Amino acid sequence: MFPERFSNLPAYAFPRLRSLLDSHEPGGEVVHMTIGEPKHEFPQWVTQVIVDNAAGFNQYPPNEGAPELQQANADWLQRRFGAKVDAATQVMALNGTREGLYNATMALCPETKNGEKPIILIPNPFYQVYMVGAISVAAEPYFCAATVENGFMPDYSELPEEVLKRVGVAFICSPSNPQGAVASRDYLEKLITLAEKYDFKVFADECYSEIYRDVKPESALKVAQDMGANPETVLVFHSLSKRSNLPGLRSGFVASGPENLQHIKQLRTYSGSPLPLPLQRAAEKVWADEVHVEENRRLYAEKFDIADRIFADVPGYASAEAGFFLWLPVEDGEAAALKLWTETGVRVLPGAYLSRDVDGENPGHKYIRVALLAPKNDVEAALKTIHATLYA
Repeated sequence: MFPERFSNLPAYAFPRLRSLLDSHEPGGEVVHMTIGEPKHEFPQWVTQVIVDNAAGFNQYPPNEGAPELQQANADWLQRRFGAKVDAATQVMALNGTREGLYNATMALCPETKNGEKPIILIPNPFYQVYMVGAISVAAEPYFCAATVENGFMPDYSELPEEVLKRVGVAFICSPSNPQGAVASRDYLEKLITLAEKYDFKVFADECYSEIYRDVKPESALKVAQDMGANPETVLVFHSLSKRSNLPGLRSGFVASGPENLQHIKQLRTYSGSPLPLPLQRAAEKVWADEVHVEENRRLYAEKFDIADRIFADVPGYASAEAGFFLWLPVEDGEAAALKLWTETGVRVLPGAYLSRDVDGENPGHKYIRVALLAPKNDVEAALKTIHATLYA
């Protein structure tokens, strides 16, 4: 029998999208702007590194990552954010950050909190693994709206004390998916202070941190270190998928205090799937290189500039600070997505598919998410089509 706690899971966003659109003919040549799968070129030397280390496929890979990869991750945190961690005890390589976000929840969320069922705080909209991780550990997912009124960052400090006393984990995503908002240092300091006051952990999903426009996003890890916070309070998650256009390499890592990492590594021994050693060798080199990252960032910045120009006259349009999505305001996200599909062939994602209804309100209902992953000229043409169809 299927576990009851999973029986009420909503359909994942993309099956829902197929149900909405695929019974209708597209109104033109199909343009995909839904899935966040990077399309810019990755460094071409990656393939050769894998070939040169192919003999490593004959070995079981180290569970927590090869020491060289752990050191590359630690060195990158130091160069990029000024955060200092011990490579051997405070970093673990991941087979993509989705695995890490889920397994960290399994390893670290308490079974009870102050004698009650624990709560896991989740921004709304959100990356779906946050919710499923909460359900898997029999915690209560507690959705907090991330809207234009709070800068698209959930204000957990406004929650009632009876809720905060039950919190085991609080997720944040900065830069945020889908809105492209960046948590300020002040925001992170307040969140970490709140976490220490109520004894919960902050899981900071920072996978979009290297795709920014004007201001480099802060890391919650560095902010916590500057504050002198308990090193076990904050965990950060990073990935090569967006930074380096390598979603198929499945290289990410988690960094935190040694006690947290010990528990996550122990669970990984039983349930994880370590990255094959040749891929770890490639990832090690990619984390050490910034040239391709700068070019990647430049390409996205060009497309965001185009978007700002095209949608400048749209009421409620918010220019993204980072990431590679537009979060476009509409009257009804499903209706807008269906209209675009049937009239033009442009395929976008209704914002409600990334959010949950809370008290009859869905913060994504009046938005669509548009991924800026295609070449610049194709993106410009598609964005002009969206504007002409929805806002003219």
